[in-house]
Amino acid sequence: MDIRKRINELTDEVNYHNYLYYVLEDPVISDFEFDKLLKELSILEEKYPEYARADSPTKRVGGEPIEKFSQITHRIPMLSLDNTYSKEDVIEFDLKVKRFLNLPADKDIEYECELKFDGLAIELIYENGLFTVGSTRGDGITGEDVTENLKTIKTIPLRLIDKIQKPLKYIEVRGEVLMDKKAFKKLNEQRLKDNMPLFANPRNAAAGSIRQLDSKITSERNLVMFAYGIGEYSEELRFSTQFELMQKLKLLGFNINKETKIAKNINEALDYYEDIAAKRESFSFDIDGVVIKVNDIKFQEKLGELSKTPRWATAYKFIAKQATTVIRDIIVSVGRTGVLTPVAVLNSVIIGGVEVQRATLHNQDEIARKNINIGDTVLVERSGDVIPEVVKVVKKAGGVVNFQDSDYKNSESIGGRGNYFKIPNICPCCGSVAVIDGAAVRCINELACPCQIKASIVHFASKRAMDIEGLGEMLVDKFVENKLIKTVADIYYLHFEKENIEKLEGFGKKSIENLLNSIEKSKNIAYDRFIFALGIRHVGEHIAFLLIKYFKDIEGIKNASIEDLNSKFGIGEEIAKSIYNFFRLESNLDVISKLFAAGVNPHTVVSEKTGQSAVSPLYGKHFLFTGTLKNFSRDTAENAIKEKGAIAEKTVKKSLDYVVAGDEPGSKYTKAVKLGLKIIGEDDFMKLLN
Repeated sequence: MDIRKRINELTDEVNYHNYLYYVLEDPVISDFEFDKLLKELSILEEKYPEYARADSPTKRVGGEPIEKFSQITHRIPMLSLDNTYSKEDVIEFDLKVKRFLNLPADKDIEYECELKFDGLAIELIYENGLFTVGSTRGDGITGEDVTENLKTIKTIPLRLIDKIQKPLKYIEVRGEVLMDKKAFKKLNEQRLKDNMPLFANPRNAAAGSIRQLDSKITSERNLVMFAYGIGEYSEELRFSTQFELMQKLKLLGFNINKETKIAKNINEALDYYEDIAAKRESFSFDIDGVVIKVNDIKFQEKLGELSKTPRWATAYKFIAKQATTVIRDIIVSVGRTGVLTPVAVLNSVIIGGVEVQRATLHNQDEIARKNINIGDTVLVERSGDVIPEVVKVVKKAGGVVNFQDSDYKNSESIGGRGNYFKIPNICPCCGSVAVIDGAAVRCINELACPCQIKASIVHFASKRAMDIEGLGEMLVDKFVENKLIKTVADIYYLHFEKENIEKLEGFGKKSIENLLNSIEKSKNIAYDRFIFALGIRHVGEHIAFLLIKYFKDIEGIKNASIEDLNSKFGIGEEIAKSIYNFFRLESNLDVISKLFAAGVNPHTVVSEKTGQSAVSPLYGKHFLFTGTLKNFSRDTAENAIKEKGAIAEKTVKKSLDYVVAGDEPGSKYTKAVKLGLKIIGEDDFMKLLN
């Protein structure tokens, strides 16, 4: 078999079926058949990465995280649209077009009408048919390079399908990235379950997904893109109307909206608006109006643009589902990760046929920007499944914030001065200090705050931390709800609660004994894993390893200043502050003391031959595993090297000391070969361990 030829055939075939499924919505093969083709391609590309094409559909899963986005200047500015909520303004737009073109007022102008999606505008550049660069609209002149994230969206062709007969040397395609209502609802349900801040609407969710530094996260968000126009393009592309352009974009492989229609005059365009307004809730995506464009391209060229908007198009927007009401109270809830989230309690109001009593206020920055306080009369907006939000203050009440909880009624508050609500700098859940963390305010009492305790315990007991087998999420829920565990330290006192545990449903003597044995076994743990288990914000396995490497133990870390933490290994001020604040909190130190008193015995790696701390031959070495090992699972292999003070990496980099290759290694192996890294097999790896 000619491998290169087969990879090319499969790449073309899978891309074509993606086009049929996602763009035309007319698949000709089953999901099973499609998956077989994709799997065959994936296997061949792993074995022969040198033949993998840049437009391979396997690249849609996302690549390595980046540090920041670079800036891109648009060759032709991405203008915004003039918009209106008034029928009279739309009629006036039609008259202005005719006046500019020196046409009589009763002359019919043909318009192309399309949905106005509420998403994120982007530009895609194709050179010789291949997708090379993708960027956000930004300020219209300059946007951010989000190429890798856009590659994960299945409705964006990585190579043009090219059914217009003449291959294009160059084209800039413009479109809108969206998240549909189902995907948005599912995402927010998961974030609610995880006690993470919710996205206010699908547009924010789509924008946040596109601006992820890790494209793998973007790939999981089920985004779609609809094309609506072009920027610069090579002369091979010919079209005389906006509608014809859209059909040609469809032939090139782009997703265009099926509701796009031609209106013979402005009255038909107004009818189109009414028709879309009547069925807007039935669409799977949020739309906030319709766009009306002069259809004739020559007319568009004559009309030209103003400084920020084209003269040949306007957006006729829907009046949002809004109502005014009064904020009776503002409550602050504490999520699983300690984020304090403000919610407005409203005088009940009907919006779009639904009773609304609460609305999100997002965070302190939003409250300050909108100048929101208790007693204010506010405009509240609701759209579909989106959480109602306070849009703006209509009338100030001049009221003063009244915290009902006496524990923090008179406390100093975060956010500075001003007649707006201040999120308290005291956690309403546990009374500990809350600090500003980016846009959020966060309780730093990770180990003892009742609102965070379940997540803290699950993390503490997890395989990569203390590795307490059997102590999973469901069990933690039961123990916390029955007040058997209040902090992570209580895990090591559960043997005093055997009788109470036996009363819980699903527990027998054997299962209790297994759990207690697992807890006992976990007491002897590598020091860096113990630090990681504490759940200090921003401290992952690698930072935990470095902390022990430079500061030796808890006492060394606790006594380090922010400057010490920052200067030792360049972790940055934000992480240094997080570590410093964690060890300033008495409740955290109490929990650590109880852990030590219960017999938890973290240790640095010791060489059996010398008895000296941290002198294992593997100490400080960086490993990466790829492929399937016969004698180890991936987690077991990584834990084995960590016990000897080595570091398990997830990405290929020049600083790696060893790449351990098992059966059927993936693309990481190929990258390692190209970088000339030291690659060893499983047998050599076992010799190193021993």
